[in-house]
Amino acid sequence: MINRSYVFRADGNAHIGSGHLMRSLTIAEALADTQENSKNIMFLCADKKSAELVEKRGFPVRVLHTDYRHMESELFGWRQMFSPGDADNGGCAGRVILVDSYYMTEDYLRELTSFGRILVLDDLQQKAFPADAVVNYNAFADPERYQALYRSSHTKLYLGSDYVPLRPQFSRREPFKERIRDMRSQSEKVRRVLITTGGGDSCNYALAILERIYRENVWYHITAGRFSPHLEKLKQLEKQRPGVTIHHDVADMASLMRECDLAVTAGGTTVYELCALGMCFICFSYAENQEALTEYVGKHGIGADAGAAHRDGERVMERIEEWFDLLCRDVRTREAYAHNARLLTDGRGALRLARILEEI
Repeated sequence: MINRSYVFRADGNAHIGSGHLMRSLTIAEALADTQENSKNIMFLCADKKSAELVEKRGFPVRVLHTDYRHMESELFGWRQMFSPGDADNGGCAGRVILVDSYYMTEDYLRELTSFGRILVLDDLQQKAFPADAVVNYNAFADPERYQALYRSSHTKLYLGSDYVPLRPQFSRREPFKERIRDMRSQSEKVRRVLITTGGGDSCNYALAILERIYRENVWYHITAGRFSPHLEKLKQLEKQRPGVTIHHDVADMASLMRECDLAVTAGGTTVYELCALGMCFICFSYAENQEALTEYVGKHGIGADAGAAHRDGERVMERIEEWFDLLCRDVRTREAYAHNARLLTDGRGALRLARILEEI
């Protein structure tokens, strides 16, 4: 029997946020729960900042000391660590590599195939990658498009929100019918609001949103991610504005979300976290890769879509305020959004992806 080893290749920093690295860590933790130990799981990161987050979660990590935007430059490091066809841990047949980056190229992935089997996380559904398996966990993933892209390959495809890799705190185990009955009741009045804008938020959208929706007698919880460059400025805001609390590098996000009646969020994995809890939310995109999800939830009545801030930031802030005022006075609309949101995901995608890694 071949011994398995697993290598996760992902980065997180102030420029790209922490989403890629966090979801890889979530999958790794689910995988570790199915193994006798986690020593056969390791991470490779371009820089020390990314590696620090991995170390904090207890996984071994090696720093490549490369530019995360130029992944082919790190292949020399791969050759030093893993000789093609090496015998330890079953060699290539026993090594599985998960790659999660917008900067991976076809040439980069072809080179990695000499070191193990490849699983790619893909949000963009724009081109075919040379990989053994491709996962797009987004609700908007288009099966027909993927079938066309991979028509001439043997790549296995795993598509849709069943594979959203959420942390265990968002996992639900009840049957579908129970999920429908167990809907979170909406407060008549919105008293607690969550504002969450990703791990980096270099544009400080959190502050801009607060300026638009700040109201008396409402308590605002603002999250500042690990890579937030505006933490000190937000901390000063906490002292100046009554009812504002800043939460930095939150570990138990589910508990914080449950305390709130309404959320304003950037697109990304946080949208799925809110859905898993049956939360009513307003969302917006601040990069092209977030547009498809925010448009999807708006079109399907899952959340209120305020638009693309990277295209017209002022208009998006206006729409956030308009949605906020509407939802604060209309509990029935909040209930409808929360109902539809809860049906999107059961939060168990990480476990499903761990099983795929074991079977690939």
